Amino acid sequence: MEKKNNPYLPIWFALVMAGSILLGIFLGNRMGGLNPFKSDRDKLKEVINYVQDNYVDTMSRKVIEEKAINGLLEKLDPHSVYISAEDFHAANDPLLGSFDGIGVQFRIENDTVTVINPVSGGPSEKLGIRAGDRIVKVDGKNIAGIKISTNDVMRKLKGPKGTIVKVAIFRRGTAGLVDYSITRDEIPTYSVDIAYMARPGIGYIRLNNFSKSTHDEVHNALQTLLDAGMKKLILDLRGNGGGYLQAAIDVADEFLRKGDLIVYTQGMHHDREVANATAEGLFETGDLVVMVDEGTASAAEIVSGAIQDHDRGVIVGRRSFGKGLVQEQLDFKDGSAIRLTVSRYYTPTGRCIQKSYKDGLEVYNSDYYHRFMSGELEHPDSIKFPDSLKFKTPKGKTVYGGGGIMPDIYVPIEKDSTLVYYNLCINKGLIYQYAFDYTDRNRLQMQHFRKPDQFDRGFTVTPSILADFVAYADKKGVKRQGKDLTLSDLYISTMLKAYIGRNLLDNPGFYPILNTIDPAFNRAVKELSK
Repeated sequence: MEKKNNPYLPIWFALVMAGSILLGIFLGNRMGGLNPFKSDRDKLKEVINYVQDNYVDTMSRKVIEEKAINGLLEKLDPHSVYISAEDFHAANDPLLGSFDGIGVQFRIENDTVTVINPVSGGPSEKLGIRAGDRIVKVDGKNIAGIKISTNDVMRKLKGPKGTIVKVAIFRRGTAGLVDYSITRDEIPTYSVDIAYMARPGIGYIRLNNFSKSTHDEVHNALQTLLDAGMKKLILDLRGNGGGYLQAAIDVADEFLRKGDLIVYTQGMHHDREVANATAEGLFETGDLVVMVDEGTASAAEIVSGAIQDHDRGVIVGRRSFGKGLVQEQLDFKDGSAIRLTVSRYYTPTGRCIQKSYKDGLEVYNSDYYHRFMSGELEHPDSIKFPDSLKFKTPKGKTVYGGGGIMPDIYVPIEKDSTLVYYNLCINKGLIYQYAFDYTDRNRLQMQHFRKPDQFDRGFTVTPSILADFVAYADKKGVKRQGKDLTLSDLYISTMLKAYIGRNLLDNPGFYPILNTIDPAFNRAVKELSK
């Protein structure tokens, strides 16, 4: 078939070429017509001005500045960060030991804010707000059934001391909503989750962070336990992400003798600073076990590292997180702040336990996944430390730097084949949810439990309660499975009782029951019972 030529094709081609040349001339003139930046000294400021004046979309200077600061800090190290004014209180309140609010522990259940417990002595408890109450409205606006986030709830309930917030509450067994006008007050936050006598002569303290109030709390807890006959101590730092350096120094001082080096810090622009123990410690000689895991970081590693390096106690658990960087906080007038890494800290033997971050933030933050996949959480032999990071304690024990505190006694995560059913239930949150619903339905019948030991002795997860839970789990898609369910049943019953105890009596009703099936806790007790 003969192919016909288009007589207009040369004309169209010429027009396209001419248009391209003109466009190129326009762009060339446009680029050539730009004024150069005025100075290399204020390059960042010049770039921000240029972006604000010329970017294709509307963007406020504040947003541009925050993006620039974030971009700068995240390239330095994993712990240098920018904190916006909106997030400032959420980031700093846990370190201050208090905040201003209404004083309730809550969680969102079925898209409704549910009070778990009012803070003892807080404004909500004084007005009669109870565990199990549902907060439906705040200042006349509905917050139920709108998929509100936990952070949004906190923003609505927190506020300056002396201000008033109005809430409407639904209470089981009461017609209509109950209205309260709550005057916000200072609400204490606690670093010590619980302190109790775990066994005759053996005390137990669980610490969740290191804030301004931490040392006073630990000191008081130690005194109370000593008065109760404590001779030996378990200090549980598992899941403790750290906090203030000074708080860590003060807590370590309770366990070390006068003059013992606790920690020293040093940076490129910060001289070496040394912290030594004083003679003020309450528990400088009794047998001591410190429990750590992959969630133990920063200030918590300072304490456990000092205890280990002085052969003062035994470290039990799994390798800690590995954060050996120290930050200073610089506050801006608009309420935002930056935390900049200014030095590294070193344990008494001279080791820095900061793990590597050369592979980037994503790899750094997914360290737990890599530990799990490498088998480290099940077998300590999977952990490899280079000889260059080997140190010796005064008694000749080998310790390592460069990646957390390696425990003296390793306790792997449980991977018993008979616990498959239990693990499915706990991982899907079914045990917690059932315990919450059970407490909610039976709160009046259980209100006579006023003390943790009274609850522990007087409440039992009966076979009928366990059977009801199994039916509940089945409806949620988790089938009862496994050849030998004895251990799963024990763990489920214990966890149900512990969660119900927490719903009624907060942490004192929870940890003493939970610890009975905690392998690391039981290993610590065994070590101290030798």
